[in-house]
Amino acid sequence: MFSPTMDLTLSPDDRRILASMLRSMTLGAGLVRRARVVLALADGETYAAICAAHGVTDKYIAQWKRRVREGGILALGDLPRNGRPNRLDPRVEAKILATTHEPPPAPLTHWTTRRMAARIGVSHMTVAKVWQRAGLKPHRLERYLASDDPDFETKAADVIGLYLAPPTNAVVFSVDEKTAIQALDRLDPVLPLSPGRAERHGFEYKRNGTLSLYAALNVATGEVEGMTAARHTSAQFLRFLDRVIATQSPRREIHLICDNLSAHKTKAVAEWLVAHPRVTLHYTPTYSSWLNQVERWFAKIERDMIARGIFTSVADLRRKLMQYIRLHNKTCQPIRWAYNNPKHRMRAG
Repeated sequence: MFSPTMDLTLSPDDRRILASMLRSMTLGAGLVRRARVVLALADGETYAAICAAHGVTDKYIAQWKRRVREGGILALGDLPRNGRPNRLDPRVEAKILATTHEPPPAPLTHWTTRRMAARIGVSHMTVAKVWQRAGLKPHRLERYLASDDPDFETKAADVIGLYLAPPTNAVVFSVDEKTAIQALDRLDPVLPLSPGRAERHGFEYKRNGTLSLYAALNVATGEVEGMTAARHTSAQFLRFLDRVIATQSPRREIHLICDNLSAHKTKAVAEWLVAHPRVTLHYTPTYSSWLNQVERWFAKIERDMIARGIFTSVADLRRKLMQYIRLHNKTCQPIRWAYNNPKHRMRAG
């Protein structure tokens, strides 16, 4: 049986635009199907193969073959119809999306709606609408920190295993310290919130010193054991560990998850571990603090108390930190933590 083919050559720009149309989450299904058919024809596929792969007819292929040969890929759009015109031409949208993934003219670092509008020849509001529909935000920048630990997978699997399947009759604690918490007092009165107006703090403040907060999160229950210290040293770290293990039965096996801070790896720590054989330290991979559950709790106390707190002295800060821990432990729950990408080596910066 005769299987016609199409002698069609697409320019690199045409291929790029068509490929971007295939990835679009906002273009109509009909327009995307036409782009697939044209790319298949340009790749030398037969009518029969295209019909079988895309559920179209020979007549459909011939129609869009003729349209593209006569008017280029811009002819893939629908012809004008009666009634209100489509204010957002799919062809223009595809061109905007494709150009957005290209670098702007040097030395600029990112596209803005007005820069893109000048490039494409549309209004900046049209660009904004296309970006909003596609979920693109060129003005946003997120930073990440990649782990360079050669044993990343092994260490990550060890920590994840403790979360998902802890040893029988053992307790697992996620341990870390939040350093240099400032005891800040406001010099101006706090103005309470009122209808249409948020709570307001004066810009100027008084520094009353700093504290470090050691915390051990019980992975199974969500309960937190805490201790404040003027400095975060290896000696203070061991003092805190003594308090943590004192809360457990003398025969119970204890697993502690902590990061790679130098204070956690001193000779004194090694000697302490020898003297406490029922305790095992598990270190997270480098630059992977997101694997340590207690970091989630530190973020919570920062939001709930520290960021907007007013502390008249270091003693006041210490009292309120411990008060928060007691309040948390009354209603604590384990963290519902998931890790669904074994190849993930990054965290939010």
